[in-house]
Amino acid sequence: MVTYKQFQKSASVVLSTFRKPVARFRRKEAEGRMPALFRNEKIQMLVVALGTAVAGEFKINPVPGDLFRIGLGGSAFLLFLLLMSRLPYIRTGLYTAVTVIVFRMVLDYVFAPDSFGIWSSLQVHTSGGLYYLTFALGMSLIQGQIERMHLLLLGVVATCIDFSSNTVEMVSRWLLNGSDISNPATWGYIALVAALRGFFVTGLYSSIAVSQIRALSQEQNKRMEQMLSVNSGLYGEVFYLRKSMDTIERVTSSSYRLYMDLKRAELKEFSQRQLGITQEIHEVKKDSQRVAAGLLKLFDQEAQTMLAMSEIMDYAIRGNRKYAVMLKKQAVISAYLDDDFVTSDYIPLLTLLNNLLANAIEALGPSGSIELRIEQEARWTVITVSDSGKGIPAKNRETIFEPGFTTKFGEGGSAATGIGLSHVHDIISSLGGTIKLYSDEQNAPWTTIFRVKLPTGALKKGE
Repeated sequence: MVTYKQFQKSASVVLSTFRKPVARFRRKEAEGRMPALFRNEKIQMLVVALGTAVAGEFKINPVPGDLFRIGLGGSAFLLFLLLMSRLPYIRTGLYTAVTVIVFRMVLDYVFAPDSFGIWSSLQVHTSGGLYYLTFALGMSLIQGQIERMHLLLLGVVATCIDFSSNTVEMVSRWLLNGSDISNPATWGYIALVAALRGFFVTGLYSSIAVSQIRALSQEQNKRMEQMLSVNSGLYGEVFYLRKSMDTIERVTSSSYRLYMDLKRAELKEFSQRQLGITQEIHEVKKDSQRVAAGLLKLFDQEAQTMLAMSEIMDYAIRGNRKYAVMLKKQAVISAYLDDDFVTSDYIPLLTLLNNLLANAIEALGPSGSIELRIEQEARWTVITVSDSGKGIPAKNRETIFEPGFTTKFGEGGSAATGIGLSHVHDIISSLGGTIKLYSDEQNAPWTTIFRVKLPTGALKKGE
């Protein structure tokens, strides 16, 4: 006979083995990624029934003989019902009861064919089926409240249902087989097992739920990081597009004035050609306006979201650590945050941080250090990005923020297509801030320092 301690150890190992697979199963089910076969209700009930029948063979017998068993089946059935709370509990209990009875009768026939009798085997195992049916009826009373129920209360309720189901099983065995159920020690043992099983399974259920929440949180963070990376890059392009639209507007106006000058000079052929050019420029402007309007509408929706400065810093650092790995550089990025507040301007902030950190990584040799600091100075939020890279030549320091300036060229000699420091400068200006470059030997160990000052009040607006 298996002792209860051995049974408990086996139960813990078997049920814990299924914790991660079940958590993945529930996550796929919640995301609608389950195969059609497993979304079928009858298939799910059959899985519950067969799983419970097999698990029930891991058992101990507190009453002499095989008239009463305490097996892993009850624990497995409770766990199935907790995890598959959308199933019809009563029908699931009926499926399980019939499956358990038939399964045990088949085992009786397989292991003792000479002494097997259908009626006697049915009498012995019918009470076991009644246990699962009673258990399902009890769980159906709380089915709609399981996910909102406190874990301790759920353990108490599961214990009561388990004990009630065992009572039905014991009484039915007494009626069908005449087994002795008058021993108080047996009932005390059953109550103890019901309590241990109820709280153990609800604890395991809670563990699975926590694993699922953590997995979903990690997936959500990953998607959020991807979205912010795309949006920050897109923001730079939108900012560039808005500047281009202003230029197009000025060119259109100049082109039209030239057309009028040519017309007044009675240069009809030239004036008509100039008018055609003006109209084409005007069409380009309208197309740009439509694109910009759609993108700006997206950012207007995003502006309703708030992110903490710590989150913005974290997303920027994680993204650029991946960028350093892609460039095969060993970059040690350290960070310091003085005051953690929330802001709706997280996309422009992330855009400028990404570009300053990316520039710092590109300036490093095979390895190096980068420091990002966000501090408060009076009414200003000061962002400092320092790196131990190759530095910026003195001849370039005065022109580094000018439009079109770059020191990065592709293999074919074409200039890099990032938004560049000129657009970073413009984004900072649009936020009411300033950016300065410090690059000399006195800054050791840093060769280059970019210092950004932004008005804290404007960043906190809408907090």
